[in-house]
Amino acid sequence: MSGDTVNMYGGTHNTEMIKNQYLAAPRPASQPLLEAIEELSRLLQELRNQVASATAQVIDDSLPVISSQTSTPQERHRALIAVATIAATVGALGQPVVEAVNRVLELLGAL
Repeated sequence: MSGDTVNMYGGTHNTEMIKNQYLAAPRPASQPLLEAIEELSRLLQELRNQVASATAQVIDDSLPVISSQTSTPQERHRALIAVATIAATVGALGQPVVEAVNRVLELLGAL
């Protein structure tokens, strides 16, 4: 069982619990990660001009999530997998994108 445990010793009308919990500030991205994301963004901009508009929209939706330092790891991972899948479907044209995604995932510790 998980959750909060509260022990009350005396008193009356005890109706509140103060929780001093704070989210940790996000760690700043490392320089290699920032450079890898910048390279991936550049490659995705090139790729988006070569794919259908609906596919380009997925790239457009994924780019802000990938480049934002406030994205959760899960959101960023989903966006990276989405663009890697697109890149894999276009063959040799998308190979540099797949490699760039793998580099970012490696730097994030997700590989």
